[in-house]
Amino acid sequence: MKKKAWRELESLSERDRALCEVAEKMSATPTRMTEGDWQPLRDLGFDDEAVLEVGHIVGMFNYLTRLADGMGLQLDQRLIDLMESGEGLKRDSEEA
Repeated sequence: MKKKAWRELESLSERDRALCEVAEKMSATPTRMTEGDWQPLRDLGFDDEAVLEVGHIVGMFNYLTRLADGMGLQLDQRLIDLMESGEGLKRDSEEA
């Protein structure tokens, strides 16, 4: 399964595109973030609390993936197989 970059996905809503734009810049060049980078979210109705929550989520995701990469953590083969197949994960209670 070929993965597409978010910019290539025509089905993304304006909201999702704005979130991806912020997440991409905050992840790649956080010291270059300006108030203007957050404006598309504000234009979509995000208030200060929502903007802060987006920042927290992006920051935590970046922290956790860097921690996992730095510690050499690997996904188990079952998760890799499910990811590659496109199937969703099921809890053990759902498999019965």
